[in-house]
Amino acid sequence: MKKIKIKIAGLSYSQTRSGAYALILEEDDGSRRLPVIIGTAEAQSIAIQLENLKPYRPLTHDLFVSMANSFHIEVLEVNIIRLEEGIFYSEIVCKREHAVIKIDSRTSDAVAIALRFHAPIYVTEDIMNKAAMIFDDETAPPPPEKKPDKNSDKTDFTEITEKKLKKMMQDAIENEEYEKASVIRDELKRRENK
Repeated sequence: MKKIKIKIAGLSYSQTRSGAYALILEEDDGSRRLPVIIGTAEAQSIAIQLENLKPYRPLTHDLFVSMANSFHIEVLEVNIIRLEEGIFYSEIVCKREHAVIKIDSRTSDAVAIALRFHAPIYVTEDIMNKAAMIFDDETAPPPPEKKPDKNSDKTDFTEITEKKLKKMMQDAIENEEYEKASVIRDELKRRENK
């Protein structure tokens, strides 16, 4: 069974299913993209890792990493191995000493864990042929819009000092307001690049 290496192309609020997000995976050397519908908690965990944010308390996937490290378990790769009735099935391939173990997993959890271990993610050619969409630069849709959070802070951060922004970002992380923290982080990065 041929495997194709994939990476995360994006994460957006799903317009088709309330309370869900679309995780967009794309092949490393190609133009096919695979949309996977995932839950809010998993989307948050993936987004936090993509944004390099450090939550005040460990999330479930961070706990998995701590346990794996404590028991000297290495995550080698994640494989998306099956697609049935619109549901993707995955496995996490782990190694401990000389034993290689495959653990059944939801795809969203497997991707969140792969990100934390910097492990490659693969999908079968069969799944890509069945479920992938093809985009090139001319036909690619515009980047997905994030769903506005009814509790999101609409503050114009451009007038706030850098020191205060850093404090606000730390407070947002401690209060698990990760979307707000990522907006503040983007403002700080924008200032660095000036």
